[in-house]
Amino acid sequence: MEPFQRYRDVVDDFEAFIDACERSLSMAVRVNTLKATPEQVERAFDEAGIGYERADWHPHVVRVETDTPGVTWPSIHGWVHGQEEVSAIPASVLAPEPGDRVLDACAAPGSKATQLAAEMQDEGTLVANDNNLGRLSALRFNCERLGVTNVAVTNRDARNFSLKPFAAEDEHEGPQFDRVLVDAPCSCEGTIRKNPDALDGWSEDHVAGIAGVQKGILRRAIQVTRDGGHVVYSTCTFAPEENEAVLDHVLQKEDCRLVDYDLALEHDDGLTGWRDTEFDPQVAKAKRVYPHQNDTGGFFTAKLEVSA
Repeated sequence: MEPFQRYRDVVDDFEAFIDACERSLSMAVRVNTLKATPEQVERAFDEAGIGYERADWHPHVVRVETDTPGVTWPSIHGWVHGQEEVSAIPASVLAPEPGDRVLDACAAPGSKATQLAAEMQDEGTLVANDNNLGRLSALRFNCERLGVTNVAVTNRDARNFSLKPFAAEDEHEGPQFDRVLVDAPCSCEGTIRKNPDALDGWSEDHVAGIAGVQKGILRRAIQVTRDGGHVVYSTCTFAPEENEAVLDHVLQKEDCRLVDYDLALEHDDGLTGWRDTEFDPQVAKAKRVYPHQNDTGGFFTAKLEVSA
């Protein structure tokens, strides 16, 4: 936990934070509303003798008393998808509607992409992109298992994602997206409760390097979103270099603004400064979820609106 010592002056009740990070994380699933209702899933868990508790902040997130939710009957048949509880935040914040044109810029293995499809009621167009070819098989498998049909899977570097493949013959660039999710690759500090080796090889150089990638992905996401459209940026790390500093950079480079949103989980606001750097005050509208606040993993989420 040595890398976390740099957050001692940032996190309230730091000792509780460290204690939570050292405890294993309980399992959770998301009800796939394309195939089942929460009530149907609960009846199936009752029949299987699996204990459960519905999360009070999200109607489709269920905490389950099993270490192997992926081998349960509801999971095999696509009624539920094993998903860390806080992982359900970004798609809920993006809140796509049926008929929208949506891009998940870093989609594999598909937890958030399939959640977006459920939010869209499988209507409209969902482009699920990932630059890692090896992970696309898991993305496709999850889309098929969960009954997603409105998805197009692409293999591109999100930093230079092109709209041309989606353009009609008379269009130069192609149609822009209504909403984009950037659940960016990150240093994964917030996953320490399920991945005890998450800090192996951690260094500030690695954090700085991946922050450069995140800035490129988020800038391109804003560029391919229509005026008035929304982009959600999220990571599962605590590092300000990968969170608020990325937002601060993009606010300076692109025509966009941060907007507030409701989150029915205990959280902290985004940091307005880190070490000797002050950030744009707008970054306070981002939200940080720490493990000790809700007995979950750690997460960071921000919502941006694109403007001309």
